[in-house]
Amino acid sequence: MTTALATARVELHTADGWIPVCDRDRLTPGRGVAVLLPDGSQAAVFTDRQDRVYAVANRDPFTGAYVLSRGLLGSTPDGRVYVASPLLKQRFDLATGACLDDDTVTIPAHPARVV
Repeated sequence: MTTALATARVELHTADGWIPVCDRDRLTPGRGVAVLLPDGSQAAVFTDRQDRVYAVANRDPFTGAYVLSRGLLGSTPDGRVYVASPLLKQRFDLATGACLDDDTVTIPAHPARVV
């Protein structure tokens, strides 16, 4: 008798509670995955080199394009992990959604976990 191994999955916390969005093995450190949420919005899901999982809105508020999942990950000298938009290069803190280049702009950040 063989037993199937359960695949770890990533879940995001939304207004509907914790929802599964993708298998963990779909994430590569430093690269994002776009996911569709139940309300029709999109999230960009990332994992960093320390295997922490983050999720923020996929929509770049400066251009309106759904591209943040294609952005580049980096970190500030004080250790804040961010994604830089591939279009105009504004950086967004992955933990809070705050724009590091314009303190008047914030994008939604979703709590994320691997189960």
